[in-house]
Amino acid sequence: MILTGLEAEGFRNLDGVDFRPGPGVNIICGDNAQGKTNLMEALWLFTGAKSFRGAKDAELVAFGRERAVLRASFFGGGREQEAEISFSPQKAMKKNGIPVTRPADWFGTMGGVVFSPLQMSLFKDGPKERRRLMDTSLCQLSPKFTRALADYGRVLIQRGSLLRDMYEHPQLSEMLDVFDGQLASLGGYVVRTRVRYAAALAEKAEEVYAGISGGREKFGARYCCSFLPEGETPQRDMSAAGWAELFLTELREHRDRDVRLASTGTGPHRDDLDVTLDGEPVRAYGSQGQQRSCILSIKLAEAAMLRDTLGEAPLVLLDDVMSELDDSRRRYILNSIGESQIFLTCCDAALFSGLRDGRVFRMEDGRLTESGFSTVLKGDVESGAPLSC
Repeated sequence: MILTGLEAEGFRNLDGVDFRPGPGVNIICGDNAQGKTNLMEALWLFTGAKSFRGAKDAELVAFGRERAVLRASFFGGGREQEAEISFSPQKAMKKNGIPVTRPADWFGTMGGVVFSPLQMSLFKDGPKERRRLMDTSLCQLSPKFTRALADYGRVLIQRGSLLRDMYEHPQLSEMLDVFDGQLASLGGYVVRTRVRYAAALAEKAEEVYAGISGGREKFGARYCCSFLPEGETPQRDMSAAGWAELFLTELREHRDRDVRLASTGTGPHRDDLDVTLDGEPVRAYGSQGQQRSCILSIKLAEAAMLRDTLGEAPLVLLDDVMSELDDSRRRYILNSIGESQIFLTCCDAALFSGLRDGRVFRMEDGRLTESGFSTVLKGDVESGAPLSC
């Protein structure tokens, strides 16, 4: 997957941007609040996921404008392709000139992984963000999972509405049986897919973390299923039907509780991903640096899994996260990304003076220009000239 061009009009503070990145490392430098993260957000939207900043679609349109448009050209699936996203303020999407209305048909348009300082809350906040981490990647990998997850959410809402009505109308219990069967079937597939993904992710992330930390600590990750006894490791080879049966049993056993609370107290919407170092939970005992290294390891493992499954390397977006790492860790991370096209934002491109190849762009007040002194870092490194913005 190689992005060959991105045009942005009326998107946040980006207007008239015509970005032509190179196939390798692309460094976007500039002062804070100039639009670097807006550019990364624009790229990320083409993966099919929502804004990694949690923004609503209407918030992406520049102040005073009625419409924002993003256009991307890229090489993927063995051919040149185009995609467009517009916000006016509702979102509309086109792929190779054809309107796309279903999220499942848009996911995978461009594979990508993103890491920004905002994701440092992954271990500080509740399990919702850790579930989202898995689901965002899985939706790029599987349209079937995308549909199942959306259907699960729809049935979950319907069951919740029925639970609220049952408090005064117990005779609706027969209808609840129908919703329980649907929820269990969809939830069984979601859990089966997540369990297998989490196990594979843990294996790859363990290797990456060993390289980042110099083997000083052992990374671990385990999917925590809300309808298994606490601490029990899910069986990786259990079928979706097996998970559905366990889930249905749990729903029936705790029906009175759910009716009393008017909500579904168990299921994949309550599950978690437990990340550990040397067997201890990172969210409770990990330092800021350890948590950052864990997230980077997960992201690099995610990129490897996308590459292995999709058959082409995803875009890797690193938004202002490398400056807090020492030179050896930056070098290890960049060398671990493999064939991916990389986009880095920073305030000072000199942090990457050890790179052998790449391109440098400057972002200022929403305008993007390629640095005039050199478009290839290799030339500066060999000449001994320092890299700067």
